Amino acid sequence: MATPLAYTAQYTHPADAIRAAFADEQYWKDRIEEVGGPNARLDSFSASVDEEQVHVEMVQSIPAAELPSAITSARPGDLIIPRTESYSGFAGTFTAQVQDAPAQVRGTVTLTDQGETARADIQGSVEVSIPLFGKKIEGVVAEKLLELLAAETDFTNEWIANR
Repeated sequence: MATPLAYTAQYTHPADAIRAAFADEQYWKDRIEEVGGPNARLDSFSASVDEEQVHVEMVQSIPAAELPSAITSARPGDLIIPRTESYSGFAGTFTAQVQDAPAQVRGTVTLTDQGETARADIQGSVEVSIPLFGKKIEGVVAEKLLELLAAETDFTNEWIANR
């Protein structure tokens, strides 16, 4: 059974500004460079002419030195994480997997205005199919994901403020 993932991103800008950032390829290049981990890269970006549809494919990594032994004993080395995000208007979906490991992350994003600010409600799940240790690894992966989502939120707020 998968471990639930829930995070609320608080943005200091309105939802339209967040959507505009998500529809800007430079945003993704800058974000992956800033918070993507070693050897992270943006593999693909597309946005519709009206910027309503956005699809991004990237690869991120978590160095082995930052991982607990529960993960490195089951899968040695850095975690290489192919990830996709797709947005349509104020809603989105995401998926991620750990390369060469039976680990999957998936979920949804709902962006809403709150006056001059916005928030994104992120709901998802982490599933690691490893007998005996899967649940423990799921918890660690979920914790690392929450840290990454917080860093991405901070990055987004700063990126928009600096434009």
